[in-house]
Amino acid sequence: MALKEAVRRKLDEFRPRTTRLAKEYGKVKIDEVTIEQCIGGARDIRCLVTDISYLDPQEGIRFRGKTIPETFAALPKAPGSEYPTVESFWYFLLTGEVPTQAQVDEVLVDWKKRQEVPGYVFDIIRAMPRDSHPMTMLSTGIGAMQRESKFAAYYTSGSFNKLGAWEYVYEDACDIVARIPVLAAFIYNLKYRDDAPLAIDPALDMGANFARMIGQGDEYMDVARMYFILHSDHESGNVSAHATHLVHSALSDPYLSYAAGLNGLAGPLHGRANQEVLDWTLKFQKKYCSNEEPTRELITKALWDTLNSGQVIPGYGHAVLRKTDPRYTSQREFCQKHLPGDPLFKLVSMIFEVAPGVLAEHGKTKNPWPNVDAQSGVIQWHYGVKEWDFYTVLFGVGRALGCMANLTWDRGLGYAIERPKSVTTSMLEKWAAEGGRS
Repeated sequence: MALKEAVRRKLDEFRPRTTRLAKEYGKVKIDEVTIEQCIGGARDIRCLVTDISYLDPQEGIRFRGKTIPETFAALPKAPGSEYPTVESFWYFLLTGEVPTQAQVDEVLVDWKKRQEVPGYVFDIIRAMPRDSHPMTMLSTGIGAMQRESKFAAYYTSGSFNKLGAWEYVYEDACDIVARIPVLAAFIYNLKYRDDAPLAIDPALDMGANFARMIGQGDEYMDVARMYFILHSDHESGNVSAHATHLVHSALSDPYLSYAAGLNGLAGPLHGRANQEVLDWTLKFQKKYCSNEEPTRELITKALWDTLNSGQVIPGYGHAVLRKTDPRYTSQREFCQKHLPGDPLFKLVSMIFEVAPGVLAEHGKTKNPWPNVDAQSGVIQWHYGVKEWDFYTVLFGVGRALGCMANLTWDRGLGYAIERPKSVTTSMLEKWAAEGGRS
């Protein structure tokens, strides 16, 4: 396949670069570690490498060097749509090159061949209690498919070769990104649509097909395309991407690795935040403006009431960003065009106009600007996907793109098993008293 050969060419170009850096410049210091970083979750310690995406505190995410607007503008669009297909974005993530329409079509055909989820996976999920969280079902389904892993089979074949291993990771990665929307749609239908049968359309791209599989109309197709692309990657330090990378660094196959990433994504401090933000917003709407327009004065008072009661404003603040999350901006622009009169969007929009000033005056938030979760639930709610415990599954479908692209490159460049060095509290206390580690 042309995409696989393009990845091979890129890896051949990168290997000498990483080899030279490690061999000739391995002792060059690029950062320092403080006690605060050691205790505080390794925040901002520069010790991971990825060329898939980069998160700048002021500018936001760049995919392969391009901002979100640049990415949307550059990639081939779905027929009749203003958004790119997920297939074109996948090609771009893997290679850093903007694909031609012919190359996109080849990926689409390839994914159609790969998208069949084994029947035993559906049987396993059906055997679970129906009230299991959908993220538990998704993680279980991905983990169950591990028996299909081409990388695992290659490793146990007796002919394992370090330099050639990436090709089998690539095969698993393509299988996973092709199958995960089908698996996610099955879970949605099982839990919320009385186990409605999947209606896979072999002619549609991934986003459009997903919309069809969960019973949505044409208007939801761009929602799916946009959502999966925006949530695909956020450099390697976030929990889901890092967990996936960490587990695969032990040569666990991509299925086991991404199941671990999904388990991290399910946490309320990570992917599940979108669910909690929408819950808070709906309660906020009912309490403060169920019968009136959300004016600036009304929302300002309500936000101060919220903060003065000891609560936070969900969806605001970010571990890295110090400006409005561009993913929020992209979704806001979608809402302004397609659902400007939606009452919930009006509320979220007014909160966006007021909250940064209130939070800055309050003074306890490093970043008073909204992140991606402040907006994403509103769009799903508007189009009738109101089962908010499913929102993190949607996140997981998109995040598979970035995680699988990263694993392909991790293995292609032969990155080592990840093994940070731990220290004890006594050591930290000693170095604190001495003013540093000598």
